Amino acid sequence: MEIKTKFFTIKRKIEKKIQYHYTNIKTCKYRLEGKQIIHFLHIGKTGGTAFREALTKHNINNNYAIIFHQHEIKLKDIPKGEKVIFFLRDPLTRFVSGFYSRQRKRMPRYNIPWKGWEEKAFSIFHTPNDLAEAITSKNKIIRKEAIHAMQNITHIKSHFWDWFSNKKYFQSRLNDILFVATQENLSRDFEKLKTILKLPKNLKLPKDDYRMHKNPLHLNKKLSQTAKHNLKKWYAKDYEFSKLCKKENLI
Repeated sequence: MEIKTKFFTIKRKIEKKIQYHYTNIKTCKYRLEGKQIIHFLHIGKTGGTAFREALTKHNINNNYAIIFHQHEIKLKDIPKGEKVIFFLRDPLTRFVSGFYSRQRKRMPRYNIPWKGWEEKAFSIFHTPNDLAEAITSKNKIIRKEAIHAMQNITHIKSHFWDWFSNKKYFQSRLNDILFVATQENLSRDFEKLKTILKLPKNLKLPKDDYRMHKNPLHLNKKLSQTAKHNLKKWYAKDYEFSKLCKKENLI
């Protein structure tokens, strides 16, 4: 199993490098054609997959080209002066979504094996609530395992600032932010974005779970008051980033 996981990890890295270079080549081509480049920064578990699916055949026209980036691409990777779109989500529901996404290895859309520490984490914590409550467990071993899981499970370990460096840098790039959508208002914000980009009026977001990469509805997504308290403290800086976006009238 370990050899299979290592092989898959290497395979994924190679695929990502190929995709990265391919994206760069396409972007250069669009620049030479005089198109306005609009970059989509993909913060995991915020609704970006649904947006990407909807625009698969409408991301390029005579005036602009929307470039869909991998999760690894940050604002600093985007040339100054080129526009950026990204999505945000309440950190608590993003945590829940991220937990279950990795617990099921991102299936059925993908099949990304657990790494060693993920397998152990999911053998201990069976629901998002279990993990969130354990952050302040009186049992030192459980608390240590919970913190380790929070720091290592994909999506759960990431924070909004990972994509934007710091407040000073983010504010220096405000003119490059074309639009910020929220997962909670995905349909409404998509309609706004359609107007901004002059997309076809009949363009719709996908509704099936597979194309939207959504978790099944039957999963236990409830969080106790202790879990919510722990998560709000853990993701305090994420809430600060959302507040900053509101203050700057981005959302």
